[in-house]
Amino acid sequence: MSTGLLTQPKRASKWQGKGRKILIIEDDLGVAESLACLLERMGFQASWVTQGQTGLAFARTEHPDVIILDLCLPDMDGLAVCEQLADGHETCDIPIIVVSGWDREDILRLVRSAGGSYYLRKPYDPKALVVLIEHALREVESWRAISMEDEDDFVPFDEEQIYPGGE
Repeated sequence: MSTGLLTQPKRASKWQGKGRKILIIEDDLGVAESLACLLERMGFQASWVTQGQTGLAFARTEHPDVIILDLCLPDMDGLAVCEQLADGHETCDIPIIVVSGWDREDILRLVRSAGGSYYLRKPYDPKALVVLIEHALREVESWRAISMEDEDDFVPFDEEQIYPGGE
């Protein structure tokens, strides 16, 4: 197992199935690889990076379905990564599952304030993570279905319908 930091995203394997794309941003390469293998066995396409900046760039270009984010990263604070993902127009609709061993009373508030969808404390049961991933995917699909219904009812604004003086 390599001890060097990955600077480019790496696929969990050569599996090219139609599974949902999961991005893992995790500084511990062993954890990232193990998690990616587990997710792949469950039919997901998993990619991982070990640095926040690389994760941001990957998320913007590849638009994964879910992001799993560790808070302790070598190049930047994980909460800052979460905020940038939540604020970015290319990534604001991607659910973010934050995993961390931080032992702070206000961790849930911090994660939610940064735009995180879910928080899971390390160490965690991988099955619990999979349940959160599936829940996040169902939630996004529900929102997208509602958005599509709303588009059908959308009436474009016509400037000619506005009359000066309230006429």
